Amino acid sequence: MTTTRDAAVTGIPNEPQRPPGGAWLPQLLRRLHFYAGIFVGPFILVAALSGAAYAAAPTVDHLVYHHQVTTDSRGPALPLSAQVASAQRYIAGHHPGDVLLGVKPAAHTGATTQVMFSEHGLLDGQVRSVWIDPVTAAPHGDLKVFSTALPISTWIDFFHRTLFLGDVGRAYSELAASWLGVIALAGLGLWIARLRRTRTKRELLAPTRRGSAYRRLHSWHTATGVWLLLGALFLSATGITWSLHAGANVSEIRSALDWSTPSLTTTTTTTRSSTTTTDFDGSAQRHGDDLDVFDEVLAKARATNIHNSQIEIDLPSSAGQAWTVREIRREWPVAANSVAIDPSTMAVVSHSDWASFPLAAKLTSWGVNAHMGLLFGLANQIVLFALGLGFAAMVVLGYLMWWRRRPMRGARRMGRPPSAGGLAKAPLWAQLVLAAAAIGVGVLLSELGITLLAFLLIDALIMATRPAIPVG
Repeated sequence: MTTTRDAAVTGIPNEPQRPPGGAWLPQLLRRLHFYAGIFVGPFILVAALSGAAYAAAPTVDHLVYHHQVTTDSRGPALPLSAQVASAQRYIAGHHPGDVLLGVKPAAHTGATTQVMFSEHGLLDGQVRSVWIDPVTAAPHGDLKVFSTALPISTWIDFFHRTLFLGDVGRAYSELAASWLGVIALAGLGLWIARLRRTRTKRELLAPTRRGSAYRRLHSWHTATGVWLLLGALFLSATGITWSLHAGANVSEIRSALDWSTPSLTTTTTTTRSSTTTTDFDGSAQRHGDDLDVFDEVLAKARATNIHNSQIEIDLPSSAGQAWTVREIRREWPVAANSVAIDPSTMAVVSHSDWASFPLAAKLTSWGVNAHMGLLFGLANQIVLFALGLGFAAMVVLGYLMWWRRRPMRGARRMGRPPSAGGLAKAPLWAQLVLAAAAIGVGVLLSELGITLLAFLLIDALIMATRPAIPVG
């Protein structure tokens, strides 16, 4: 006796009986791809659409906040001390009590200088930035920002990473990033299996308009997926690196293998005299001479290893610490030299050069910058926008395929999952390899491991409770 699906009432042809032997792997991949797509699809859909929005956000930011970040003034820039003093006067009148944190000098003609302040009530990592015309020292307003992200990018970024739910929300993005790569690889396995047995190979690379609605949907899903494969694997891998749980595991591995990004030593043995203290409190009452240290530190940094125009100068958070100057160019070619300078003596405490970074640290930096749409500028953002929309379309196509497979009569309202039993048909050595791989991946990517276990339990429950459909 055999079993079959309700092909007559769905209008979808029965899948051909798979021959024994190596067919266990496509059968297993098909069921894994199905369950992961059904249950994780909504998370990937939200991440894909918000990621596409984030890719477009820098362009929108530049239009919305054009006044803050640009200037029409031309001519030689004033000393940093004059620009910082102007920002402090602005803060004293608009946000008294804010504390000076650092400055990002204008990187090119037509750009403004960003002077950063801490403020009570801001989120962790958030600062209030005042934009100053480097030629006239005129303030161009202030905004709450995170690093290089302006408010619109910040809002989308928080939604993309956390759904505004903090660490609880970060579980969603980690789940999406972890499963995206698995779903993509399972899809690749199915694509290869189909490539080996189909005669019409064109449909595997370009969607067809022929056949039933299900066949057309399947063709679009397959062809789109193969073109998005590399992007899916890349975004999955780079997304995992800064996820909450898996990202911590990746950081531990990098540290154990000495692949971490080099850090600066900032402890000094001297303190600057009280007349030129570095403990700026953001008030406008300090004498201009106090701020000359900005220009002194910048000059020393330029003479040491800071050569790029995109830099950030950070004040220490406590006494006995050095000032740090960092290159922050995240576009290709990346510039990430940094130096710590004792403001009392202008002596270099430590420095780090991008050229000496471990290859793994460089790869991580390049990957994260590309994931954020920064590494290759507008082209990078266009590719990410297209990938985000493509992933969203893949999820929708998958659900439409499932819907099209539903029976037209009877109690069942949804299409049946692909046939089970692939793992049971696998040879012992394959079962052991898969088990070891699942355990290893589950330990490294805990959310993937937990949800994979949940899928297996659900599948086992379904198989144990579903009766076979007899066929004479």
